[in-house]
Amino acid sequence: MNVMNESTILRHTASGDSIQDLFELLRVSTFRHPNALAIDFMGRKLAYREVFQAVEHVAGGLKDIGVSRGDRVALSLPNTPYAVILFFAVQRIGGIVVNLNPLYVQHEVHQILKTADVSVVVISDLAAIAEPAYRAAENTSVRRIVVCPFSHALPPVKGTLFKVLKAKDIYHFPADKRIVAYDALAHSKTVVKHVTIDPMHDVAVLQFTGGTTGIPKAAKLTHGNLLANIEQIKDMARDALSEPPTTLGILPLFHVFALMAVMLLTIERGGEIVLLPRFDTQSTLATMRRVRITLMPTVPTIQTALLRDPDLSPDLFTHMRAIISGGAPLPVALRKRFEETARCPVIEGYGLSETSPVLTLNPLNDVRDGSCGKVVLHTDLQIRSLDDISRRLPAMEKGEVCVKGPQVMSGYWKSEENASAFTPDGYFRTGDVGYLDEDGYLFLVDRLKDIIICGGYNVYPHIIEEALHRHPAVLEALVIGVPDPYRGQSPKAFVTRRPDSTVTAAELAAHLEQYISKIERPREIVFRDSLPKTLIGKLSRKDLKIQEGITS
Repeated sequence: MNVMNESTILRHTASGDSIQDLFELLRVSTFRHPNALAIDFMGRKLAYREVFQAVEHVAGGLKDIGVSRGDRVALSLPNTPYAVILFFAVQRIGGIVVNLNPLYVQHEVHQILKTADVSVVVISDLAAIAEPAYRAAENTSVRRIVVCPFSHALPPVKGTLFKVLKAKDIYHFPADKRIVAYDALAHSKTVVKHVTIDPMHDVAVLQFTGGTTGIPKAAKLTHGNLLANIEQIKDMARDALSEPPTTLGILPLFHVFALMAVMLLTIERGGEIVLLPRFDTQSTLATMRRVRITLMPTVPTIQTALLRDPDLSPDLFTHMRAIISGGAPLPVALRKRFEETARCPVIEGYGLSETSPVLTLNPLNDVRDGSCGKVVLHTDLQIRSLDDISRRLPAMEKGEVCVKGPQVMSGYWKSEENASAFTPDGYFRTGDVGYLDEDGYLFLVDRLKDIIICGGYNVYPHIIEEALHRHPAVLEALVIGVPDPYRGQSPKAFVTRRPDSTVTAAELAAHLEQYISKIERPREIVFRDSLPKTLIGKLSRKDLKIQEGITS
């Protein structure tokens, strides 16, 4: 297959000039549709010209506080207009966005801030998000902390009610010269000069993922990587994207799937992003009644939750062109049940943080059961032998999925794993085992890594085990993924205690709360007298899975 670099498929404007950077993506869409709706957040609506103007001001404000080209700005925000505006403001000045899960605990945020040498962190004033992020910034390179009041993002009446009824949920920051109010940025008069971007080399986003040891590492996604993936998705789903979409933004924008499918793709098309701060069935269904949604990126757990709600009905999907499922394997039975209700295609795709993210996508009208689709434009996906990574396997033979294409990252940020991440001939090693059928559809069958896919999120056993070991009563710990009817998989921990210890599962669970996020916490903690080991005395996750009757 012919593989082309980023510059080959960068989007072209009406004048014939190619778009070289992500800010230009917003500028062109604003020029074409200045009065079209860009964002609807809980009923507060912003047109493209309003978003563009806000981005220009905030970019000036970032310059005022010392942010310059190449600086890392971490965004720890729920889905709000702030997340969109700050993302493009950072791109406007040639900075690099570091996506942060706002639900991470202090320890996790601290690791990422240090790894990425972040100079500015942007956080909401919601206490659950603000406190761990604020405290995590201590003893790091963070010079400024930008605070975005959640109530100000809401429509005026809702904002006033929130401040009164949810006062206890707002974090009150201590006096700190590093703190800057978002409004100070938004009212900046500084005019930012044009920044020339090299799309093939200039990094736009650091997207954190786990290393083979569970230590976080950041995929360097260039402007060209992300722009190329937009074109690749458009090519595969052209019928669903022929008109500007109205996209339901229930997936968190810090996740690479939502970054692409909710935000960047919609803005490139001149569409409207209907944002919700988090997913719950009641507010999602209410939004679908209020707005004519045409595109709905989801993960399987969301589909499961919606199907359980008695208020879900076909009339909510009257204008839907496609439902895109990603983040985790989509069971065939679940897809078919959802399609019966929605009466529109549910198309599954596959990708990784390192690939911007989409590698394969099912054609809109030719979905194949059990497959995550066909490879996207200008991407060479090969199945390589597990015994000899240089040997390409024919159709129907299982091996490691290896890829080369314009959406594949330029490497990891300051990581020793760059060499092992690629084959000698330059193909990215996904760590996933699968096969291609005779028609080029990809089927995933196993994982080389021990990642647990929990509700569409990667959960790393090593991180949980490390947190367990921080408790003085823990002697040994092993974590595996077990089937979960809602999340697909959940972590389950197995622990041996030190002699004479009486620590309980509840006490260990409470201990974990300070080190790992809620989605990473084990569904169950089991005590054993011993854990399985290999012949050389290494704890054996493989044997533990066999003992638990888990074959995949």
